[in-house]
Amino acid sequence: MGVDAQMGGRPGGATSQLLAAILEMAGDLDLPSLLERFVHASTSLTGARYGAINIVDEDGASLTFVQSGVDEGTVAALGHPPHAWGVLGQIPDHGVLRLEDLTQHPAFRGLPPGHPPMGSFLGAAVRVHGERYGTLYLSEKPGGFDDADEEVTLSLAAAVAVAVENAQLYAQELRRQRWLSAAQRISTMLLEGADAEDVLEAVAQAAADSGEADVAALVLPGNAASELIVEIVTDGGRELLGLDVSDEPRVRRAFDDPDAGLLVVDVSANAQPALAGFGPALLAPLHAHGEGLGVLVLLRRAGAEAFTEQDLTLAESFARQAALAFVLAEAQRLRGHEALRGERTRIARDLHDLAIQQLFAAGLQVESLRSDPSEEVSERVARVLDQVVTHVDSGIRQIRVIVRTLDDPGATVPLVQRVVSEVELAQASLGFAPTLDVDLDGAPVDLGDGGRDRQEALDALVAPGRANTVVAVVREGLSNVARHARSRQVSVRVLVTSGPDGRVVVEVEDDGVGVPAAPTRSSGTRNLAQRAEEVGGSFALLLPPSGRGALLRWAAPLD
Repeated sequence: MGVDAQMGGRPGGATSQLLAAILEMAGDLDLPSLLERFVHASTSLTGARYGAINIVDEDGASLTFVQSGVDEGTVAALGHPPHAWGVLGQIPDHGVLRLEDLTQHPAFRGLPPGHPPMGSFLGAAVRVHGERYGTLYLSEKPGGFDDADEEVTLSLAAAVAVAVENAQLYAQELRRQRWLSAAQRISTMLLEGADAEDVLEAVAQAAADSGEADVAALVLPGNAASELIVEIVTDGGRELLGLDVSDEPRVRRAFDDPDAGLLVVDVSANAQPALAGFGPALLAPLHAHGEGLGVLVLLRRAGAEAFTEQDLTLAESFARQAALAFVLAEAQRLRGHEALRGERTRIARDLHDLAIQQLFAAGLQVESLRSDPSEEVSERVARVLDQVVTHVDSGIRQIRVIVRTLDDPGATVPLVQRVVSEVELAQASLGFAPTLDVDLDGAPVDLGDGGRDRQEALDALVAPGRANTVVAVVREGLSNVARHARSRQVSVRVLVTSGPDGRVVVEVEDDGVGVPAAPTRSSGTRNLAQRAEEVGGSFALLLPPSGRGALLRWAAPLD
């Protein structure tokens, strides 16, 4: 019996329905929708009551199962889709398995409790790229399946294989575009001068979104030699923040070797407790110009679909572009600083060589006119000449101050005022006003006009370069609290002691979520540690005496 006869004897009827079904599948680039169309067409054109396509792993365990005919309540009661074992494991890679009664097959192992009874059966493999992609199951056709059903099933299987390949290619292109767009956003942020930690957080979030990961983390170098620390994590992985992975060989290899990206089937196996609950993982090196900058880690929860080789390729490309963008942005920043320094030097030289000399010459001329006994001048003109000489002297002194401070614009502003400004600016990001205390030799310094004498004494102790670092530490400490602490109170303290062992100490204390897993490490604090190391000081992130939140303490000797 031919296909047309099987479909009711209408000439061309079955063929036209089959072609319509094939065309519908060919135009569907959404894989879940495509599989539903395939199952529906298979049951409709063969008259089967039940139909399903099952996509399994290498061990025959079901990964994706799309079915029709069984109600949702029964599906929920069965618990999990069937695996490719028993009769289902006998379906050949080519051709079909057609049975009048599957329960009579030697490989039949029985149906699970609550499963609808099934007798007649037709199964066929769906092959994509020459490999079995999934398996079609059809069951319970009145009168049983025949040769026409086999023809329809094989035709649909061939058509859906092409459609699946197209859908996969389309999905791959969408993923590639997502990764490219993410890389462009990172490059734009860096070239626009965005804060480095903001960019790192954007890198992690973009990777999590583009790679369809539950958590993305950035492993970056720590303070000590060979130390690797999880510095940035996206939501859902906060327990990983501060995790020391220096001794994890896979992470170390990815950090050292730009070609050592890899896929991990189950990252929780033989790993640190913080990784419990995660399964598939992807590690992509952050390398540029032969230098390891870090490792991008993507994680999915246990039981989730594994990352693919294509996922790894796209993530590695993104990581390379992000690393290169960081290097280029740093080079641009250094060039900008050098150009600015050169411009300031030129201006200072011009002021000294031209403006001061011209003012000095003008002052000499006025002085000579005023003191020349042969020139008779009125008392009023004499007073005016005295004022001119005074103004010229004052102008020369001001220009000399400007010349000395062009390389350090903030040095002319008292340190206390600069710290007060940083604390006031932080109010916008924190949502409340931090408190500020400044002490000199154990006694508080009045932050208003009444404390100018002690403020000047403090400026005399803290050299301009060290003052700049103190302001930067306050800024970075408050920024770190705003990003991570979720606090309601923040206290800033600047403590200066004089004498041979004089020191400046900056403390930023909050009542937020507390110290991460590594007590002396936390996201966003690397710059603070480096600043302390550069000036022979110290840095620590501690638990405050109150037992709540975190206490950032930065200390350095006075210049």
